[in-house]
Amino acid sequence: MEWLEYLDRWLFLFLNGFHNPWFDTFFRYCGLVVTWIPLYAVFLFFLVRRFKKKIGLSLTLVAFLVLFTDQSSVLIKNSVQRYRPSHNIELKENVHLINSERGGQFGFVSSHAANLWGIAIFVFLTLRPMKRINAYLLFIWASLVSYGRIYAGVHYPADVVGGMIVGITFGFLFYYFQCKMFQKFEMDIQGSSST
Repeated sequence: MEWLEYLDRWLFLFLNGFHNPWFDTFFRYCGLVVTWIPLYAVFLFFLVRRFKKKIGLSLTLVAFLVLFTDQSSVLIKNSVQRYRPSHNIELKENVHLINSERGGQFGFVSSHAANLWGIAIFVFLTLRPMKRINAYLLFIWASLVSYGRIYAGVHYPADVVGGMIVGITFGFLFYYFQCKMFQKFEMDIQGSSST
């Protein structure tokens, strides 16, 4: 187990070490929700186009998905209590921070990674039949923001991977719920139209 901890720290310092003023600016904005509004608008457009009258149900599921991934990651953080690199006494002098942002005390698992990978998987599976949306955009977006958390000095790579696992798991689960709910929705409509 100690060698995994050592590997995680070494990998963190390696990935966090690629800093320069341009990357600082890029990853500062990359982590902001407002930066990605045009991408959200594209996803919303395709979701509305795909589901039309059922879009409210799909968007409600996305909201609950974010709630579940976010609260699950916070619960894990408070249970595991692994200090972020920016709060680790042995490392903090070697950590490159953006705008001196240190984050909360504990970092395992990354809430950003959990939320983004949950949304990415859910939207990818939901829009998969359309083939008009480039799914790689979803994964590039989630990967960039996830790496940005390491670059910003607030998460170890294992924090991000743990967040990805939480997000991907909930993304699949909520997609499954959506499929089941839409089947029931269709059956209810067919039942009411036949009476």
